[in-house]
Amino acid sequence: MARITMKWYPSFLILHALSLAILCASSAHPAYDDAPSFGVAVSTAGREAELVAVRREEYDGGRIIDISHYYRDDMPAWESAEGVGQFLRLLKSMDNGSLANFSEMMLPTHTGTHVDAPGHVFQHYFEAGFDVDTLDLEVLNGPALLVDVPRDKNITAEAMESLHIPRGVRRVLFRTLNTDKELMWKKEFDTSYVGFMKDGAQWLVDNTDIKFVGIDYLSIAAFDDLIPSHLVLLKKRDIIIVEGLKLENVQPGLYDLHCLPLRLRGAEGSPIRCILIK
Repeated sequence: MARITMKWYPSFLILHALSLAILCASSAHPAYDDAPSFGVAVSTAGREAELVAVRREEYDGGRIIDISHYYRDDMPAWESAEGVGQFLRLLKSMDNGSLANFSEMMLPTHTGTHVDAPGHVFQHYFEAGFDVDTLDLEVLNGPALLVDVPRDKNITAEAMESLHIPRGVRRVLFRTLNTDKELMWKKEFDTSYVGFMKDGAQWLVDNTDIKFVGIDYLSIAAFDDLIPSHLVLLKKRDIIIVEGLKLENVQPGLYDLHCLPLRLRGAEGSPIRCILIK
């Protein structure tokens, strides 16, 4: 009997070690389910084939509406015919043996749905630190009015006057021909987009209480009045500009608006997530 025990003892040790390795491999990282890797990359494609990620534009039965564009390689970029291009890459992958997936993002701050800070067009504000981390969250969150701009023109003083926006309204989302033409869904930058002309921006400053100005393409200002319109709106640092909003299939009217930029100190712009709540 002793001879039998001595004969199989090394084999028992090997089996015991393998059992421990299996237990450790499966318990060390629960996300791997029950499949041990033994240090070898194991593909999860087969196991996850039945999973379907649900993406939505509305939540809570349509009460919450996402009005920010999701980032993609072929979304338009300023003065580019090629779009944003690849902006996201996976540095570490669980499929290649890493303990977690780990991505890196390289993206201009004025891409997609984004916010402008005063330092965007004023050098002295930029040097003084008026970046996106200084923007007033009270202005970025609260009751907002969605209006349809006359489709045959840029936002001039005449167009602003025709909208009859009452005093007391502090946040306005301007839906324009940009939405009808689906410009934010086209890769090539389009200089014919609709935006504010200088006189329209000045009319807003002089005749309304608006402190949040949102629009449905990459710039609040028309291409032919690009810097002058920005200067008018950002001069006093009391108006916040949000650009690249996704406003299709949203009814005009009053909503609760919530917009939150990243806290990027030193940055004159930032991606921003905006939602409307009915």
